[in-house]
Amino acid sequence: MLKAIGITKKYGELSVLNQVSLEVKKAEVVAIVGRSGAGKSTLLHILGTLDTADSGSYHIANKDVFALDQRELAAFRNKEIGFIFQFHHLLPEFTALENVCIPAYIQNTPKKQAESRAKELLHFLGLSSRANHKPSQLSGGEQQRVAVARALMNEPAIIMADEPSGNLDTKNSEDLHQLFFQLRDEFQQSFIIVTHNESLATMADRKLQMQDGSFI
Repeated sequence: MLKAIGITKKYGELSVLNQVSLEVKKAEVVAIVGRSGAGKSTLLHILGTLDTADSGSYHIANKDVFALDQRELAAFRNKEIGFIFQFHHLLPEFTALENVCIPAYIQNTPKKQAESRAKELLHFLGLSSRANHKPSQLSGGEQQRVAVARALMNEPAIIMADEPSGNLDTKNSEDLHQLFFQLRDEFQQSFIIVTHNESLATMADRKLQMQDGSFI
C-alpha cells in the first residue's frame, strides 16, 4: 500500500531524517514512537505530502508521489490520504455532517452522494444523532470521531494520524484506539499512527521506534 525508501530531510545544517525507509501493507496498523525531536512528525508530514523530502522515493498504491506536480498532489492527497491530528480542526461554523462532507466536496462529489456517505460514516461511528450539531455542541471525543469520519470520507488508501488521542481523556482515548482497529477490520483500512501513547502503540501490528531521524 505504501513504500518509502531512503527519505532524507534537513533544515539548514540540522539533519531531521536520515535515509528512512518504510513499507505498510493494506489493512496494517503501524505505530511510530520516540522522543520529541526524533523526527516522527516530520516523517508523517512527508508521507502525508504536507512537506517535501530532500531525497528518496515514495509510492502509495503504486503511484509515484514525488513525481506529481502541485495540482496533481493536492488532488491525490485529498483522495488517497486521510488525516487525523491531535486537535480535530473541524470548521466551527459547519455541522458535523458538513464537516465530514468537505473532502468529498473538494473532489466535486455531488452533494446527495457526499451526504449519503457522510451519514453512513457518522452512523458507523455512533454519531447519527449528532449529525446536525456544530463542533461547539459536541464533546471532545465526539469531535475527534467526526474528524475520523472526515478522514475516511473519500475512502483513502491510508490514514495518517499524529497524536490522535493526545487531547483526549483516558476513556475517550481508549474508545478512539479501539475504533482504529474496528475500522481496519471493517474497511481494510491502513494506518500510520505517531503516538506517545504506549497502550495504542502496543496494540498496533508493528511498533517502530525513531531516534535521531532513523528507525532503531
